Amino acid sequence: MKAKSHYVEKIRYKLDTMFSKGTWMTIFWLGMFSLAFIIFFSLVIVIFQIKAEGESVLPLSEAIWQSLMRTLDAGTMADDAGWGFRLIMLLVTLGGVFFISTFIGLITSGLEQQLDNLQRGRSRVIETGHVVVLGWSEQVFTIIEELVIANENQPEGCIVIMGPGDKVEMENLINERIPDTGNTKIVVRSGDPLDMSSLNILNLDNSKAIIVLSSQGDDTDSEVIKICLAITKRPRKNGKSYHIVAELRDLKNKQVAELIGGNQIEWILSGEIIAKVIAQTCRQPGLSIINTDLLDFSGDEIYFYQDPQLVGKRFGDTLPLFEKNAVMGLWKKGGIPELNPEMNSILEEGDQLFLLAEDDDQIFPDYSIKSLVEEDKIVTVEPQPAEPEKILILGWNWRGPLIVKELDQYVAPQSMVKIVCNLDIGDCLKGFELTGFKNLSISHQVGDTTNRALLDQLASENFDEIIVLCYSECLPVQVADAHTLITLLHLRDIAVKNPKIKYSITTEMLDVRNRNLAEIAKADDFIVSDKLISLMFSQIAEQKALNAVFTDLFNPEGSEIYLKPMGDYVALETPVNFYTLIESAKRKSEIALGYRITREHDNPEKNYGIVLNPKKSESMRFTEEDKLIVVAES
Repeated sequence: MKAKSHYVEKIRYKLDTMFSKGTWMTIFWLGMFSLAFIIFFSLVIVIFQIKAEGESVLPLSEAIWQSLMRTLDAGTMADDAGWGFRLIMLLVTLGGVFFISTFIGLITSGLEQQLDNLQRGRSRVIETGHVVVLGWSEQVFTIIEELVIANENQPEGCIVIMGPGDKVEMENLINERIPDTGNTKIVVRSGDPLDMSSLNILNLDNSKAIIVLSSQGDDTDSEVIKICLAITKRPRKNGKSYHIVAELRDLKNKQVAELIGGNQIEWILSGEIIAKVIAQTCRQPGLSIINTDLLDFSGDEIYFYQDPQLVGKRFGDTLPLFEKNAVMGLWKKGGIPELNPEMNSILEEGDQLFLLAEDDDQIFPDYSIKSLVEEDKIVTVEPQPAEPEKILILGWNWRGPLIVKELDQYVAPQSMVKIVCNLDIGDCLKGFELTGFKNLSISHQVGDTTNRALLDQLASENFDEIIVLCYSECLPVQVADAHTLITLLHLRDIAVKNPKIKYSITTEMLDVRNRNLAEIAKADDFIVSDKLISLMFSQIAEQKALNAVFTDLFNPEGSEIYLKPMGDYVALETPVNFYTLIESAKRKSEIALGYRITREHDNPEKNYGIVLNPKKSESMRFTEEDKLIVVAES
């Protein structure tokens, strides 16, 4: 009895193993059983010479055919005669009903499973030269918008996005926010980037670039590092290196992050970059607009340019060679890109300029150009020593300590920063040393930054710059932005009612969609941190070497972008061309990139007065309030 039970269990186990390999394998084995069933009854007919009334005994081949027909169509047995033959064919027909109905059920189930897989986004991506985005956040929409613009002059482009959510829901959100994607195909897949099977469906081997976004959790850097490790430990089949762009929030994780992937990964230190941008921008009204213009794909972008005819020329002599391209720096062969290098640097074979252009096919040097500099309009002004500054920070988040640290790199000695927020000093500067600043002193006050009475009192202290930060850790995004908007409206109203109070306002926003509302309050600059990082993702995904350019651009050491009084460079209230401005800036070891017409600072249709990369031959008449946009060391 036990032996029989064991034998039955073995058969059951074998059947379970066969039918557990998926729908299509189940269909295969069902087909085999159906064939065996038909052959069995065909052999019964032949061996026992069972025949229809008035007919001869069927050969085996004909018996198999007759059985098959009755299996597929129950109505075939209606004309059968002879009870023996009818009985056999009735059994064959009943078996056929069972097998065919099972077949139909299995095929339906298999198709439903495949359709479900397609809806869940688990099918393999068959694309080449595509950009893969791993993760899902508000940054996705800006990245798609920018890459769509970047692909406008390409025959076709593709962006593959893998997020943890439902595929259909993600697709609907993309279609709602970005209804027109031009000639760029958007492919969405649902999965976990930490899961190797999920990565395998994205065809990473044939991708152009891979963008790894941070999640919204507490330990986002660890997750990003693990995803990058999973990718780089999976070598490409074509033997080439990956081009990965990934975000780190905390600077302390940079060292361990750089241990993986080598030069395959470009790390964007988002916290440090935003802190540097805010520190630079609060002292230079209009700088946020310039940074956005440099980072987005609408208008002019940064491109690298190499030409044998440039070999042997001094860097400074290349500045006026391009009528509609502003040269920014030099990338020496074997080195790293450098903003505003020495004007006497000699270009050698393999060296590249990087400059502003509408597109990579819109770079036109003129090596035969004669000097169009108007010497009589160049003025020389001795630089004035920097004066101490008073800076007020309203609100607080994890970027606050980094901003204070960066401000110390830019301001003159004896400057001060006052922090006002709803947290005590211990919470504000947790893990942050108050000592060691060379130029700044810090004070702190607990208060509600939306309270008008408090803001009136603070405004009377005559601050030069005000930075409004979002409470991004303790409030939801929309609530945090609402608090920022209220504070901003109060500050602008105070300035309007007290003309003697002069301060610039730099405002941090979390949701780019709230910027239009914030413009009513006329802040000097808006920093939408996620958007800025998304723009960097898009640019570096297209051109790997730009990460070094942006790192240099936002670094307090070396050269940065400044807006300086136009009167320090050329005569005012008289027409002057941009060649003259380039030459005047060059004599100060600076590079002129454009200008700002201050009277247009509130006009979005005129890009708030910012003009980057103008035609050099066109003349403009400037006033005392206008600014020259330059790349300079100070």
